[in-house]
Amino acid sequence: MDLSKMPNDKKLYLCKWYFRGGFALLPFLWAVNAIWFFKEAFIRPHYEEQKTIRKYVILSGVGALFWIAILVAWIITFQTQRAAWGEFGDSISYIIPEGMP
Repeated sequence: MDLSKMPNDKKLYLCKWYFRGGFALLPFLWAVNAIWFFKEAFIRPHYEEQKTIRKYVILSGVGALFWIAILVAWIITFQTQRAAWGEFGDSISYIIPEGMP
């Protein structure tokens, strides 16, 4: 979709819905919102809805970075500690690697 062809009020509406969608445990929408509307929020000449779009872009970016940090922390913890967790580590694994204690 080409944002330059949309009226400004529709851009704000779409940006707001992508932000709200991120709260449904879909942080990918926050990342898309932050990337997709970045130019509208910070580079384009000023228009009335831009201040609100900028707020949603910043909050979406922060939310996406927060979720990325949580996911990376979990992946590192799980990959390095699964064998030490014993039966619990096995029970939450989808595939148990052979040759691991």
